[in-house]
Amino acid sequence: MRNSRIRNFRRLTIFSMAFFALMALDAMSNTRAQVSSSVNIANNSSRQIIHVYLSHVGVDDWSGDQLGGSVIGSNQSFTLSNFACDQQQIKVIGEDQDGCFLSTVVACGADASWTITNDSAADCGQ
Repeated sequence: MRNSRIRNFRRLTIFSMAFFALMALDAMSNTRAQVSSSVNIANNSSRQIIHVYLSHVGVDDWSGDQLGGSVIGSNQSFTLSNFACDQQQIKVIGEDQDGCFLSTVVACGADASWTITNDSAADCGQ
């Protein structure tokens, strides 16, 4: 009887360890690598950029405001550093003082730059 209990306990232990190992492998395979990126936003326009957001490309899942209350004035620049990027590209969205949106797509894992000019097309909801 005792040998039977020991064998059952061992089987249960081995089964539990295998189950948890498989669950851990599944969880690791479902997580995407987070790449740290940065982008320098140069505002060479007469606009004032009051908000900057990040989003996955092709999806409107905007982050919170990345400027943290700062403003990118005309002829100023701002470097957005060390943001996590879980795909090959990320969309950077700027909102001006009139509520118009400008955006660009930058590569993740690299230092990028985005220059906004008066000719940069803006979506003003029209």
